[in-house]
Amino acid sequence: MLLALGLATAAAAQQESVPGSAPIATQAPPIPVEQIIQRFAARESEFKRERDNFTYTQTFIFQTLDPDGQPDGEYRMVSDIIFNPAGKRLEHVMEAPVSTITRLQFTQEDEDDMRNVQPFVLTSEELPKYDVKYVGREQVDELTTYVFDVAPKQLEKKQRYFQGRVWVDDKDLNIVKSYGKVAYQVHKNDNQAFPHFETYRENIEGHFWFPTYTRANDVLHFKTSDVPIHMVIRYEKYKRFGSTIKIGPATQVPDQPEKKPEKPQQR
Repeated sequence: MLLALGLATAAAAQQESVPGSAPIATQAPPIPVEQIIQRFAARESEFKRERDNFTYTQTFIFQTLDPDGQPDGEYRMVSDIIFNPAGKRLEHVMEAPVSTITRLQFTQEDEDDMRNVQPFVLTSEELPKYDVKYVGREQVDELTTYVFDVAPKQLEKKQRYFQGRVWVDDKDLNIVKSYGKVAYQVHKNDNQAFPHFETYRENIEGHFWFPTYTRANDVLHFKTSDVPIHMVIRYEKYKRFGSTIKIGPATQVPDQPEKKPEKPQQR
């Protein structure tokens, strides 16, 4: 989107309160915090490899709101995340009506955030780029979770990071919820703004929790105006790519007697 002022440095980014968050118990966990972080990051690496083998349908709805909170513009896109016959991952747009939004403009950064930041995955490979701070324990629906604040250690040119809070279930050590915003290097004449968002995961495959729902209700602050927005992303119809072909036991085929060519009939 046309964006407002983002983060100049990681140090300048302050963690913000999470809307609707339950009370957090601050007692120490039963195992060392660093061990929890390393284990859930390893779990995230496994999950990322697992999700990369799935097809799914992604529905993106973005609305700008008038002073009464009613939509006055909408952009909608429905895509199938699929594989071609060679096994390459593709996004096939199924539905994309003409946008009726007039007060802002979508950019490549928005599309990148939708694919990479909003369904945030903190793998062992990405972990060295982040500061991860233990906050406490919190109940999320029926799950007891460890709560961590996450922020990039350093902002690099053209790189986009997650900054916010993640909830990790205390049994299988999966991220089950995240809340935050994009952190990036701001240029002097930048007039872009990105919303705070909240992403929920559900148990889809074994012990892995897949993103199923992202939402944002925020006000984007531009240099000339403020624009209230509402955003929803749904990730549905997860299905493992590929098919299994069952081959029965081998059986011997008896040799067939060689047939002699028939003589042509004379007329």
